[in-house]
Amino acid sequence: MTSPTKYAIIVAGGKGIRMGSKIPKQFLEMKGRPILMRTIESFYHCSKAIQLILVLPAAHLEIWSELCVRYQFEVPYKIQPGGPTRFQSVKNGLQAIVENGLVAIHDGVRPLVNAQMINASYTTAELYNSAVAAIPLKSSLREINLQGSRALKRSSYRIIQTPQTFKVNLIKEAYQIAEKDVYTDDASVWEAAGNQVTLFEGLERNLKITTIQDLVVAEILMKLE
Repeated sequence: MTSPTKYAIIVAGGKGIRMGSKIPKQFLEMKGRPILMRTIESFYHCSKAIQLILVLPAAHLEIWSELCVRYQFEVPYKIQPGGPTRFQSVKNGLQAIVENGLVAIHDGVRPLVNAQMINASYTTAELYNSAVAAIPLKSSLREINLQGSRALKRSSYRIIQTPQTFKVNLIKEAYQIAEKDVYTDDASVWEAAGNQVTLFEGLERNLKITTIQDLVVAEILMKLE
């Protein structure tokens, strides 16, 4: 039986506001290389058969091109212009895929994803149509209400990560729904289109770098490898 073609859409539309940076956070260095390059390389090193699609805002294409020359970045990929929102950026990325298969959609600022997670996402999506990385909560959780707040059972909740992986034809169909602000990730779009979300085990180290503290922690985790 032939294995399905594997794709990965890397979405990198951050502006670095919470990072307090003058350049987009995905272009900041992490142990000597831009974060975004390390993210792309994580998928490339997992399998060179994965067809990579990078979605970047049009305004960032020039600086990315300059970085690729400076750091001698030679990983093969397609590039698609992003939209004004994540929803529209992912939709643009999906348009670059003309055949069916499996597509992992991943944040450009999650560079510590590893091959085990990536492979698990494709395997799970092939079986169940979707595969969304999730980890348990470690802290207590409370819900704010009109009376004040109430404790929630943390074992009933999960923190959602990427990659979020789907069968190509089905996620394309899901992205035909009208965009809403509550669609903060691909799983919420998938679910709103009437599909069942399948979770698989993520990794705590697969953090999303949005602050300076995140970057410091990520660099420490890399040193421990």
